[in-house]
Amino acid sequence: MGRDGVGAIHVVIPDTQIKPGRFIGYMEWIGQYIVDKFFGKPNVKIIHLGDHWHMDSLSSYDRGKRQAEGRRIVADIQAGNEAFALLNRPLEELNEKRRRRKQSQWWPERYFLIGNHEDRIMRTVEEWAALEGLLDYNLLDFRGWTVIPYLQPIELDGVLYAHYFYNPQTGRPYSGMPETRLKNIGHSFTMGHQQGYRQAVMSFCGVRRRALIVGSCYVEGESYRGPQAQDEWRGIIVCHEVQNGDYDLMEVSLNYLSRRYGGRELHEWVA
Repeated sequence: MGRDGVGAIHVVIPDTQIKPGRFIGYMEWIGQYIVDKFFGKPNVKIIHLGDHWHMDSLSSYDRGKRQAEGRRIVADIQAGNEAFALLNRPLEELNEKRRRRKQSQWWPERYFLIGNHEDRIMRTVEEWAALEGLLDYNLLDFRGWTVIPYLQPIELDGVLYAHYFYNPQTGRPYSGMPETRLKNIGHSFTMGHQQGYRQAVMSFCGVRRRALIVGSCYVEGESYRGPQAQDEWRGIIVCHEVQNGDYDLMEVSLNYLSRRYGGRELHEWVA
């Protein structure tokens, strides 16, 4: 398809990092925004970049430390499931109303990329084989979403998506400026994993390639980052007219969604 108004729409949801006790109402704001803005449009694809279930209870970094006291696997899974249900609710309610009215359903493609936090589940099972069959991804409520295995890239309309990309020679994640990563990967890509928001656009022989690194879609800060690293941009990204790895980019901040659907400033929800 040419860039004439009929390209795909990608709604990119960065890492949501759900923990027990955190404010999760913004997940429903995201779902409602998707319904309000894109209902009925063709070729809409929703991509969650992973790290939704934070799974602090399985963190190897905190194991045996004071801050790990009181954490429970069940609570981590339930918190993530509850938040994911809020994300799905507006779309499910829309289609239930249309079903009752005998109208056609609208289900955009939905993809969830397993992140390193969800992967803690499988790493734990590898360490303690006795948990096999009791602890696995089936406990995570992915209802209606296509689940992409950890670090397996998926290509959608010329854009590669993965939780993060790594050097195949060393196995270590690519680092540095997005322009450098774009040269190394050699393909338009979008990833989460790293807090904040960075992008780059480069032209190769007249063909535009884009890098998008966006890893923050939550309200409360992460204490391990310290007081000087808590003000990164947070929200979702909408890519319009996606084809052959190029698109028109639009930012939708959590601040905006809070004012539109919550009726107050974002910081007021966690004050």
